[in-house]
Amino acid sequence: MSKIIISCAVTGSIHVPSQSPYLPITGAAIAASAIGAAKAGAAILHLHARDPQNGRPSADPAHWAGFLPAIKAGSDAVINMTTGGSAIMTLDQRLAAPKANAPEMCSLNMGTMNFALYPMAARIKDWHYDWEKPFLENSDDLVFKNTPRDIAHVLREMGDQRGARFEFECYDVSHLYMLKHFVERGAVAGPLYIQFVFGVLGGMAADPAMLVLLKETADRLFGESYQFSVLAAGRAQIPMATMAATMGGHVRVGLEDNLFIDKGVLAKSNAEQVEKIRGIVEALGRVVATPDEARAMLGLKGAGKVSF
Repeated sequence: MSKIIISCAVTGSIHVPSQSPYLPITGAAIAASAIGAAKAGAAILHLHARDPQNGRPSADPAHWAGFLPAIKAGSDAVINMTTGGSAIMTLDQRLAAPKANAPEMCSLNMGTMNFALYPMAARIKDWHYDWEKPFLENSDDLVFKNTPRDIAHVLREMGDQRGARFEFECYDVSHLYMLKHFVERGAVAGPLYIQFVFGVLGGMAADPAMLVLLKETADRLFGESYQFSVLAAGRAQIPMATMAATMGGHVRVGLEDNLFIDKGVLAKSNAEQVEKIRGIVEALGRVVATPDEARAMLGLKGAGKVSF
């Protein structure tokens, strides 16, 4: 099997600060947590920004500037900026910081979908900030919008104009067919890096049978011109990642996807989760890719060609 890429999603836009004191929300905390994850073996750092005053998901380039240069200075990991941001943001807001910083890599959600987070609200007893409860509870009416026009716009702005490669986030089998559509349009060229996403209410459940189905579908659609990674929300994070590793895929962990390290035990850092999955995949005989090996595998432009 090829070397395995470990990605770490450092903070995300789904969890709220009231759920864990270890969720990094300030620029300094995000940078320190990201650098720690890289030292533990993460070749790719998947990043979101937050308002450092209250932890609310943010699209403000100034908040991104609070950690991007520090991470670059303290690590050689690939920086992967979200273009998904949060479902409460417009597309222009979501793209403001990626356009300004021209990273090596961006995420790209391959479709519009319900994005329901409200079940988490019932498990929180003490709320730290007034935005958190309505943010979660109102997600019963929340749609993440990424139409074909939106996807084409991101591909032009970040790919054609700024040279970024993409982590194509597929929350559903239909998203693979949307990706195939853009390949056939000539808007996307390999090597493809596809992130199978499980466990978000509105997308696919974290079911091993679904992973098998996605892998078989991607094989049929893309042949040998793609590589895949797996992320699963919550307690399915490590089991689904382990399954992906046995199938020749790559893995993603991090506090964006799961706040725990064991049942009932909060992870104190992103590095903890990276260390855990690294131990598992190495025990399976997989060799962890370095950042430069990941760059070569994915055809990235290199850290010297970013704008931060």
